[in-house]
Amino acid sequence: MEETVEDPPTSAVLLDHCHFSQVIFNSVEKFYVPGGDVTCYYTLTQQFIPRRKDWIGIFRVGWKTTREYYTFMWVSLPVDLNSDSAKQQEVQFKAYYLPKDDEYYQFCYVDQDGVVRGASIPFQFRPENEEDILVVTTQGEVEEIEQRNKELCKENQELKDTCVSLQKQNSDTQAELHKTQEELEILKSTAQKLEQEAKAQKDGWETELLQLKEQNQKMSSENEKMGVRVEQLQAQLSTREKEMEKLVQGDQDKTEQLERLNKENSQLLLTLTQQKERQKKLEQTVEEMLKQEETTTLKKQQALKEPRNKTTAVEEQLVQEVERLQAKDENAGLSRKLSENKIIYDALQKEKERLERENDLLKRENSRLLSYMGLDFDSLPYQVPTSDQGGAGQNPALVYGNPYSGIQESSAPSLLAVKKCPTCKSDFAGDILDFTSEQQHPQPLCLSCPICDKTFPAKEKQIFEDHVFCHSL
Repeated sequence: MEETVEDPPTSAVLLDHCHFSQVIFNSVEKFYVPGGDVTCYYTLTQQFIPRRKDWIGIFRVGWKTTREYYTFMWVSLPVDLNSDSAKQQEVQFKAYYLPKDDEYYQFCYVDQDGVVRGASIPFQFRPENEEDILVVTTQGEVEEIEQRNKELCKENQELKDTCVSLQKQNSDTQAELHKTQEELEILKSTAQKLEQEAKAQKDGWETELLQLKEQNQKMSSENEKMGVRVEQLQAQLSTREKEMEKLVQGDQDKTEQLERLNKENSQLLLTLTQQKERQKKLEQTVEEMLKQEETTTLKKQQALKEPRNKTTAVEEQLVQEVERLQAKDENAGLSRKLSENKIIYDALQKEKERLERENDLLKRENSRLLSYMGLDFDSLPYQVPTSDQGGAGQNPALVYGNPYSGIQESSAPSLLAVKKCPTCKSDFAGDILDFTSEQQHPQPLCLSCPICDKTFPAKEKQIFEDHVFCHSL
């Protein structure tokens, strides 16, 4: 068997699935002489298209698969398949690779898929006989041979018909195979495209995965920062809550302190009322004692005028002296209480006078402001209460007045004030409508705003008044 570098393509396809009619072998001898080269002639049918890996092998008769070849030769591809010369092909086997026995062999055309496309008649490798053999046959043998020939012709015709049907079936199968190959090529191209798309999609997914990982890391770092920030905010919130609790507690303490002050004020008012009642009672008692002293004095004078017994007079005098001493003791206690009440009354009176003085100062200041604004006090819709009204509005139970009454009054500027000269700062008369003193006073060289201390020339009096009026808007 031939030792080759590359083995031909074979298959385990059985003879029933082979197509022997696509390649026809011509001029096949019954036997070939050993020791010489053998040329194999064959014809390609129109339904068959040769390919690069096709080959022709010598097989021993009775072979089952294409793997049982004895030797083979590669076929040469024709240049033009449509020419007649391309259909007639030949291949030469070297004598060295041919079989040496006298068994029957045959040529087989095998394509690159390992499928047999044509087979020759059997032949032998043996030398020629030098002696002529005379064969003598009888009439019966001749008739038998003729009958055999007829049967062979009939069988040959059947084989031809079978070959035609097989060729048709082969052409149909070849068309289906060609169509299947085209579909296979399309599927291969589609598969390649799908593989490329899958690879591109895989690369895109990997890129997206890397981006998602980076985003996840960024989000994790941001979450950590936000967690730290939340902890800081929670700490600040707890601190603020504690401060709020302290403020609420302080507010409650102030409220309680205010309630205590209100209670103390109520108690002071009640005490002051009681002291006034006691003072009235003491005054009544003093008046009664004075009346009693006057009555006693009159009685003494009448006793001196009328003649009485000395003993009786002395006894009456002693009794009167004892009563006078008792009354004197009671009078001393009442005088002491009256002195205490007098001190309290004087303190309250001084506080009242101080408030009246402050009220007068506020009235003069408001009058001064109104004079600069060019307004009349009587035409104002709101009148500041006088000192009498302010004294009546004070709580009589408080020795030093209501500590909360002056908060709003001090926060807002009063409308009534004393009128002052913007140059020498001297006060005018109390009445804001009295212009005599103002006319007699020398005119200033500049005007100064009493609120913001801005100065204006004397000739720009209208601008100055407009400026002062703007502060009241």
